[in-house]
Amino acid sequence: MLSVALRTLRARWATFTGSFVALSLGVALLTVTGLALASSATAPERAPERFAAAPVVVKGQDMLRVATPIGDRESRLAHPRPVPAATVAELRRLGPVVADRSFAVRATKATDAPADLVGHPWSTAAFAPYDLAAGRAPRTADEVAVTGDWTRPGRQLDTDRGPVRVVGTLTSRGFENAVFFTDARAAQLSPSVTQLAVEADPAVVREAVGDSAQVLTGNARRLADADPGRDGEALTAMNSLFGTAGGVTAFVSVFVVASTFAFAVAQRRREFALLRTAGATPGQIRRTVLTEALAVGALASATGCVLGSHVAPRLAAWVAGNGLAPAWFTIGDHTWPYHAAFWTGLLVALCGATAASWRAGRTGPTEALREASAETRTITRGRLLYGTALLLTAAVTLGLSLTGDPTDLLHRKSYISRPMLLITAAALLSPLVLRPLTRLLTWLPGACAMLVRENTAARMRRTAALAAPVLVTVALAGSLLGATATLNLAKTTETSERTTAAFVVTPPAGTGFDDAALRRLRTVPGTEMSPTSSTAVHVLEDDVALIRSKARAAAPGPLAATSRLPLAAGEVSDLDDDSIIVNEEWQRHRVGDRVRVWLGDGTPRTLRIAAVMTTGTGDNGVYVTPRNAPGATIDRIDVALTADADRRTVATALHQALGPGNGQILTRDAWIRATHPETNRTTRLGLLLVLGIALLYTGISVANTMVMATSDRARDLALLRLAGATRWQVLRLTGAEALTVVTAGALLGLLVAAVNLAGMASALALLSAPATIELPWQALGTTTAVCALLATASALAPAALALRRRGSIS
Repeated sequence: MLSVALRTLRARWATFTGSFVALSLGVALLTVTGLALASSATAPERAPERFAAAPVVVKGQDMLRVATPIGDRESRLAHPRPVPAATVAELRRLGPVVADRSFAVRATKATDAPADLVGHPWSTAAFAPYDLAAGRAPRTADEVAVTGDWTRPGRQLDTDRGPVRVVGTLTSRGFENAVFFTDARAAQLSPSVTQLAVEADPAVVREAVGDSAQVLTGNARRLADADPGRDGEALTAMNSLFGTAGGVTAFVSVFVVASTFAFAVAQRRREFALLRTAGATPGQIRRTVLTEALAVGALASATGCVLGSHVAPRLAAWVAGNGLAPAWFTIGDHTWPYHAAFWTGLLVALCGATAASWRAGRTGPTEALREASAETRTITRGRLLYGTALLLTAAVTLGLSLTGDPTDLLHRKSYISRPMLLITAAALLSPLVLRPLTRLLTWLPGACAMLVRENTAARMRRTAALAAPVLVTVALAGSLLGATATLNLAKTTETSERTTAAFVVTPPAGTGFDDAALRRLRTVPGTEMSPTSSTAVHVLEDDVALIRSKARAAAPGPLAATSRLPLAAGEVSDLDDDSIIVNEEWQRHRVGDRVRVWLGDGTPRTLRIAAVMTTGTGDNGVYVTPRNAPGATIDRIDVALTADADRRTVATALHQALGPGNGQILTRDAWIRATHPETNRTTRLGLLLVLGIALLYTGISVANTMVMATSDRARDLALLRLAGATRWQVLRLTGAEALTVVTAGALLGLLVAAVNLAGMASALALLSAPATIELPWQALGTTTAVCALLATASALAPAALALRRRGSIS
């Protein structure tokens, strides 16, 4: 049987080309994924940046630690604690101490200035270290030195911190756009000290500090840099992206390989029947098909590993260059990803061919006597069984999620992985509906429609093999992009329903409103204002899980006047300094109960539940009063109008009170549009990568199926020419058949996507969130059009060649 399998591969190489290409690309991507995961697991930590030359850094506590029966639990504080004054005084007795201050700076008129300027005291510049490229250090309150080459010494700048004059420029270190003020001016602009550099023995510093702050030395000094966790977050996001891509690759590869081998077996049933007539047993036939798959899989997997080894370094450079991974990220020297990818590819090939091998083994010797090529069975028993089982599994798991934890359906991991069950079930069961669906699509009278209808019905295996990848691609596009669009729409609608303010005033990015700006805005007549601050609240659930919830600090009266919170119980007016408004996600959410919480700066409090909000899309958070948000700055002001106020007059007065460069005033509708949630860049690239993989495999599968079918159709096309059909009519018929099958596959994919999104909409409805299905029509149209173009081209090209070869017959 081995020799038979090898001769078959040599004689029918075109039949297995699609499987070879699909497996090679799949194994290459799995190799890249494995190398990226292995390299990220052993990646070095980022070296200190701002304090690379500082001997010791003392940083205020920025982590909340709560003791539990199974150990301490940690969570990052929304408002890190400053270094206590007594600790600073003690450190000054040990050696020189330099207080660090960081605050946002915005150039109000200079269009060439970076948008992310950050201010520091001049004395901290030596710790990076920064070198003066031109000019000198600042000496007076209105002088600054800046990093980069976007300006020059002697230039005047208008900033939100007042007018300044650039007296020096420093060589950029690449991690920030800094503006250095004198130490005295920086202390005025940012009085709080959250970290400082100390020139003293680290052991002595630790003894002096005790538990009041963190002592950072060596590589740990990177924790004093801005956003020290960004490398870990980037690597996690990159791993999620490649992990999802690898999973979809394996998922779609099985479809392509399985459909290829299934169609090949259907084409070769007379060949297998002749082998049976010659004495071959069913087991030998099955082993022949599996041997073919083993040979193709081994060669394709080896090719994919070689291809992946060349692609991985280039892809690592691309993700690092586009900010999807740290700049230092490279592919390391690892061997296990090659083993994992090779054996996975081989397993995919064997899994894809197993069902086809059993069907081949059931071929009887009498099949050799058959002349008709029409198929008598719409669907095999095994396909029906597995498809039904997967369909029931999808329905049961969806029902369990809806009755148990509907929020699980809103998580990215769920709406990416869960649709796979329903898509697989639909693809397996598609022959049951393809025949009536294609008949419905070709109901128009006429010879062409009749031929398309009968050809697609008579060759249902070819129809299913062509429709399945289209179904998968359209269903993935609709399910994944539709899930993010539906969730974003629900969040926007939720924000719109709870915001009743006429205007929303926001400060410049990264800053907050000071008392002077707030006093000026409060003088505007005809308004009621609700200043709010972003903060966080921590709660310990089940005595082991420390949960961090986003929160806003607001006064209850103004909050009720400018918003309509989605309350399930209680009243907003009951909120006071001894209470909290929670949502139904909290383990304890009964009005009147008292819960122990830790505020944004780590202060423990026991607060009474004044009201409970619905869960919604998960962004409802909690509400506390400003007294329970120490360290929070006002970052939003909702403005409601009194009954006799004129909107235009109030808008003008608000702009005058706020002043230029101090923020922006948006109408309610404009603010809702500006805050409309968008899918983050990493998730968007991940989804596009997944859909790109699916579309690539669709093209491979469609082209391979059409090429494989050419040998069977050559005689049919020639007979059509003998019956009087012109060359153009035959090609038009071939193209119409391909478009009909693509349309049927796209409609089934659309139906699957709609069912998947209906599950998400049901979850949103159970969570009391606005539930409207949002289908990505543009993406669906583009995907279907690409599938139609690929199918038509793959059908017409071999048909045209077949007609040319058969010219003598016609």
